[in-house]
Amino acid sequence: MAELTSDNVIISTTEDGADLFANLYYQGFDGMILYQQNITHTFFDLKSKMAGELLQKASNFRMRIIIIGDFENVESKSLQDFIRESNRGSLVNFVSSLREIL
Repeated sequence: MAELTSDNVIISTTEDGADLFANLYYQGFDGMILYQQNITHTFFDLKSKMAGELLQKASNFRMRIIIIGDFENVESKSLQDFIRESNRGSLVNFVSSLREIL
């Protein structure tokens, strides 16, 4: 697992995410830990379809993604449902802290 940290947004577009998945995959990683603040807000707006596109690309690379953030007070019902369904699987998980992963 690669833990990616930055003071900036790392994934602004679907292409950014796909490039990141490919780079990590070819370096031998099969998973990544990202922080909510490093992903564009568009990802969390399910109407944009960015989340679905990125998760499909992650699936193609068999790349596990863990996103750390504050998801307790998400107002969007569809995003709440998406997070809940994702957390039932093993490809993408939304957690509140690194400690929760370990």
